[in-house]
Amino acid sequence: MKRFLIFISFLTLLIGSYTVYAETEKNNQAKTLKIKKVDVDVKEFSATDKRFIKEEDEKLLARLVEAEAKGEPYEGKVAVATVVLNRVENEQFPDTIKEVIYQKNAFQPVKNGEIQKPANEEAMKAVKDALKNKDKNDCLYFYNPETATSKWIFSRKVVKKIGNHAFTM
Repeated sequence: MKRFLIFISFLTLLIGSYTVYAETEKNNQAKTLKIKKVDVDVKEFSATDKRFIKEEDEKLLARLVEAEAKGEPYEGKVAVATVVLNRVENEQFPDTIKEVIYQKNAFQPVKNGEIQKPANEEAMKAVKDALKNKDKNDCLYFYNPETATSKWIFSRKVVKKIGNHAFTM
């Protein structure tokens, strides 16, 4: 009986080895698949592309623009909206317009309640123009040099001045 079991074990190993050998030979004879590289033009998308912005976020941004840039030139209103959009794109800031606007201590109108007042048509138009603008500046901050109290903000490089606001990186 012992010899019979040894014979069966030997036969099993022999057949199993042949199967593995045959499979290896078969794989070695497989044809090579050639992959052709194709370059495809892909349009770059960003979180602030118009198609990704909800209407409620546009209205919120317009209310912020109205509160922050009331009495400022139209170009300044567009620049204020652009700062928020730049922050959404920047990894140091939250990922949505709402989160950027409501980030702690980010904007005075959130603290003093001015953000709750409705935006006028000019503020809405400024937001739409900021969303359309492909040539955005890199500004992440703005302030009024006459009223700002933070020493830190004065240490930032001023890129441009529009009306009463200085825009910085």
